[in-house]
Amino acid sequence: MAGVYRPAVITNRLSPPKRGPHPDRPHVTGGGLPHTPMRPMWCCRADGQPWPCGEARLLLRVEYDGNLAGLSIYLAGLMYEAMRDLYHLNPHDAPDPAALFTRFLAWSRHTNFEPR
Repeated sequence: MAGVYRPAVITNRLSPPKRGPHPDRPHVTGGGLPHTPMRPMWCCRADGQPWPCGEARLLLRVEYDGNLAGLSIYLAGLMYEAMRDLYHLNPHDAPDPAALFTRFLAWSRHTNFEPR
C-alpha cells in the first residue's frame, strides 16, 4: 500500500560483495584452517586475530615475492571491501581509515633489503 510506513528490519546476514577482489589468499598451506578473512567482521578464520594476521602477512609476502605492487593492489581492494563491510556492521562507529590503511597496506611496503 502506498504511504504505509514499514520499519527497517535489522538482520545479521549481509549479502555477499558484488565487486572487488575475492579474499582467497593466502592459499591454504596445510591441513588447518586457512588464514583468510572471515567476512563481514574481517578477522582471521584460523586464529581470530584482525585480518591480515601475522601468519597471513608472512604467507602473502611469500606468495607475492618480487611483486610488491601486485600485493599492494590486492590489499587495497580488500581494504575497500573491509571498510564497506565494517561500516555496514556498525555505521555509528565506522572504522578509522588511517587504522585500516595501517592494518592492510602499511606493512606491505617494507622490505628486508635495500636495492643497490
